[in-house]
Amino acid sequence: MKKTGIAIAATLLLNAAFSLFLFNSLKGNFQTAQPEASPKVHLASYDFQKPPVNTKPTGNFYVPQDFVATANIVTQAVVNITVRSKTAAEAISGGSGVIVSKDGYIITNNHVIDGGGKVEVSLYNKRIYKATVIGTDPYTDLALLKIDATGLNPLQYADSDGVQVGEWVLAVGNPFNLTSTVTAGIVSAKGRNINILQGMYSIESFIQTDAVVNPGNSGGALVNLQGQLIGINAAIMSETGAYEGYSFAIPSNLVQKIMRDLLEFGVAQRALLGVRIKDVDNEIAADFNLGDVEGVLIRTVDPGSGAAEAGLQMNDIIIGVNGTKTASVPELQEQIARFRPGDTVALDIIRNGNNLRKSNVKLRGMQPTD
Repeated sequence: MKKTGIAIAATLLLNAAFSLFLFNSLKGNFQTAQPEASPKVHLASYDFQKPPVNTKPTGNFYVPQDFVATANIVTQAVVNITVRSKTAAEAISGGSGVIVSKDGYIITNNHVIDGGGKVEVSLYNKRIYKATVIGTDPYTDLALLKIDATGLNPLQYADSDGVQVGEWVLAVGNPFNLTSTVTAGIVSAKGRNINILQGMYSIESFIQTDAVVNPGNSGGALVNLQGQLIGINAAIMSETGAYEGYSFAIPSNLVQKIMRDLLEFGVAQRALLGVRIKDVDNEIAADFNLGDVEGVLIRTVDPGSGAAEAGLQMNDIIIGVNGTKTASVPELQEQIARFRPGDTVALDIIRNGNNLRKSNVKLRGMQPTD
């Protein structure tokens, strides 16, 4: 009994000490929870030379208890990409990719393979292939690779327009070179612009998720519970360079269009409206007597552009493209980026208050000086 009493007392003291330690640790974390500067955005590729620092149903909500079937589908279609030096065998960087055809076409991020080295692809079954870069598009941070293989297990595309905030998703990739890693989360937001891509013609309309994504996940798959591709993981927002709850994926509808362009032309076919735009804010909505604080205000119209020919004017407000609502600049840019030069789109326009009108605009391509 005496020994038992001593053991219990010792356990209580250890628990108390651990609780005090945990409280002090959390207290420190809470004191520094508000950063002095804006969070930093990081591309989710892995630099080998710079290594980084099951629930149950509750209430009326059903939470999936496992994702086994989905994981089995997706892990067979996600590859590990290694970029090696042109002059040596050492690895420069790495990331992930997604198989989209049985004969070896693979999607990844442009920044994953942008180092200019030799690209190797490792499949889920550990077979390694040399990859050819078919084309890249820095404006959307996408690239298309090809390996000499057949009988692969490609992912099917989902309609990213139909993805809903709160929907369960899985992220699959190779964080920190840990192959075939599967994480789960929900869609946190859509149409996010995080200002990570360079150039005035860059397209950012990311799907935001809280599925864990880390360096090495870039180019990997974001999928729905049917195992369909809804996005290509590309970036995280973090103070440390590792996951802190905010990750971003390129929507699958935009991915499909860019992949078709790269396959057919080797470069993306970029169509432009020919306008300078900004988001409708509360002040603009009040000035123009708008019922909702959403839409895209035309600041200027480029002379000789498709927009000018169609009669678009300064202070017109674009609220839709081909019947799809466009509430913000990223959403409008993504919609237009799905078309090619020469295509015609039907815009829903508000002019002079609530005077709704439609305008058909023939899109034009980027000029060499663009």
